[in-house]
Amino acid sequence: MVLLLVAMWTVSFTGIGNKLGNLGKELKYGLDINGGVYVLLEADTKETGTELTAIMNQTKSVLENRVNAMGISEAQVSIEGTNRIRVEMPGVENAEEAIEQIGRTAQLQFFLADGTLALTGDGIKDSQMATDTQNGGYKITIDFTAEGSDAFADATEKAYSGQIEATMTDEDGNTVSPTAIVIALDDEVISAPTVQEKINSRSCEITRPGGFSETEASQLSALIRGGALPANLTEINSSVQTATIGANALQLSVKAGAIGLALVLVLMILVYGILGFVADLALLLYIQLVLWIMAGIGSVLTLPGIAGIILSIGMAVDSNVIIFTRIREEIQKGKSVKVAVDMGYHAALSTVVDSQTTTLVAAFVLYLFGTTSVKGFALTLMIGTVMSVITAVFITQLFVNLLADSKTFGTNKMFGCKEDGSPKFSWKWNIKFIENRKKFYALSACVIIIGLGFSLVKGFNYGIDFTGGTMMQIELGQEVTIDEVKDTIAEYDLDPTIVYASDNNSQIIIRTIKDLKSAERTKVVNTLQEKYGFSDDDVLASEEFGPTVGKDLRNNAIKSILIAAICMLIYIRFRFKDWRYGLAAVAGLAHDVLVTLSIYAIFRITINNPFIAGILTVVGYSINDTIVVFDRIRENSKFYKRKQSVALIDDSINQTLSRTIMTSLTTFLVMVPLYVMASSELRGFLIPLMIGVFVGTYSSIFLCSPVFYELTKKEGISKYEDNKAKADKARRRSSKRRDDEGIRL
Repeated sequence: MVLLLVAMWTVSFTGIGNKLGNLGKELKYGLDINGGVYVLLEADTKETGTELTAIMNQTKSVLENRVNAMGISEAQVSIEGTNRIRVEMPGVENAEEAIEQIGRTAQLQFFLADGTLALTGDGIKDSQMATDTQNGGYKITIDFTAEGSDAFADATEKAYSGQIEATMTDEDGNTVSPTAIVIALDDEVISAPTVQEKINSRSCEITRPGGFSETEASQLSALIRGGALPANLTEINSSVQTATIGANALQLSVKAGAIGLALVLVLMILVYGILGFVADLALLLYIQLVLWIMAGIGSVLTLPGIAGIILSIGMAVDSNVIIFTRIREEIQKGKSVKVAVDMGYHAALSTVVDSQTTTLVAAFVLYLFGTTSVKGFALTLMIGTVMSVITAVFITQLFVNLLADSKTFGTNKMFGCKEDGSPKFSWKWNIKFIENRKKFYALSACVIIIGLGFSLVKGFNYGIDFTGGTMMQIELGQEVTIDEVKDTIAEYDLDPTIVYASDNNSQIIIRTIKDLKSAERTKVVNTLQEKYGFSDDDVLASEEFGPTVGKDLRNNAIKSILIAAICMLIYIRFRFKDWRYGLAAVAGLAHDVLVTLSIYAIFRITINNPFIAGILTVVGYSINDTIVVFDRIRENSKFYKRKQSVALIDDSINQTLSRTIMTSLTTFLVMVPLYVMASSELRGFLIPLMIGVFVGTYSSIFLCSPVFYELTKKEGISKYEDNKAKADKARRRSSKRRDDEGIRL
């Protein structure tokens, strides 16, 4: 195991000769790390159903051709919703030019001088730029399809006949020659060559006196080659990120993640000894597997994705904590180490699978309805959740079994207990949760009511992601005052919010609820450049959200939470065979969402796009904790009589309390360094996650189980036992058989 880890980490840092690069080179990075431009475009079309789908697929294909023709490597074009397309262009710096070029309608048409349409862009096979030796500069060559060639030959024959009456004019108002073929791009005449004879050829050239410039020829040939868009596109959201700010954020995130991971590794050894060391080895392997899987499937790593990996580390630790806790419990019951390991894994398996499956459900829903950055978070969380179960159930189990077979390590002492099987540390709790449940209800109600009051009086502090608006982050190169910057751009009537983004007050972030398109943002930047003299590279980030985007975000957030809750309710009902478990769990979800929203309202924390990812992860995390407790209630129910329902629930919560505290602690350990050291974007993800971990832990202990008690107290909690008497009897027989095997060993 150790040798395997050393080999994998060595390959990750150095690669394998020329065959495989190091992990840093093999991974693909998002725009927030590599820099570049993305734009969200909305198609102006009234088509619906299959016709709309066909139009959007055709539009996507045309845009892919255009970005490829621009020479942009690893560009991504994807359809969002029904009538929107997102284009991501890594490495592009001139946002205005790139957005204008990919969004142009680019209707290429060939006319006769009387305005008769002779040929459209559909007849074009290819187009390139070449040096124009006759006119100077550059020219554009066009290759026709077979149909296009026939249409062009017919047009030149008519033009050469001299019988065409010239009615078309150029931009200066001059009539073109009757024998000309007028070539127009987007209704703009770009060339009108005179026909000397019928041209029966598969290609032609577009020239003009003095020639085209290199930039003009390159762009025109790319547009011609890319084809015509089937629908007009409107820019509703765009963003520009520099590679510098993303690289710095990546380095800080990696350092913070390493610090958090180191803290978790140390904590596991301190609490679980040799078992903690095995868990640490599995955890280091887990991180390698997650990153190499992402590299292998071509997944794009974003800053929110790093947050997803960090959070899933806490989930991986949770699986091990559940298993180790059960092993120790079996030892404390008098089992031998080998039997305790076998029974501990058997008892913990269903809990691990159930708890992690609910997290997977939340991540999957998040991936379906989230935007690009949220999808990156959700994807890494899904991969991490699956791999955490694999490493905990298979890898850790393999080495724990080897330890149990060892004469040196297979002792009670090495597994964290005294020689007589009693615990080294007293983790026993005796809190009266059910007796004090009304106090917990009152506390939650107070927070929610206060939060509701703040939301009604002051409203929520929505970010521009929801309200629509513009954000620009600029390094001015000198210390400035906020008022001075406001005065400089006062002519644009932005009513902006401006804050500092650096220690020396030279870097600022400008936010306004006006959604400025790329060209409008450029004007604001140019005004600031005239004042402060910074370069284009100092515009670190620039982003615009249309108001419809914010509305969609709110709708998707509500839809995601409802769908996730329904899916979890169905899953819990299926696994626990009792709808009351599911109802109590969903009540906990509603509580967590309301409390989280209340905290945001009370403290005026900005609600933005990452909040959606955070709130759904809260849902998954809360259910994770709740299921662990419910699973213990279900297991213990056969040992309690009907009238002992209060004791059953209290004891079950107390038995799982050390695991709950340990899991929450390790999750916080990996998040706190990230929050302190990472970028503001990552903090946007971490704030709801940190709030959610606390609130979710609280509800699983103090709310969900008491609600379950309310639902079952009239008829007695052990109805489950009555319904499952046969299954319980089979489990007892299986347990006795394993006990006998342990005695023989």
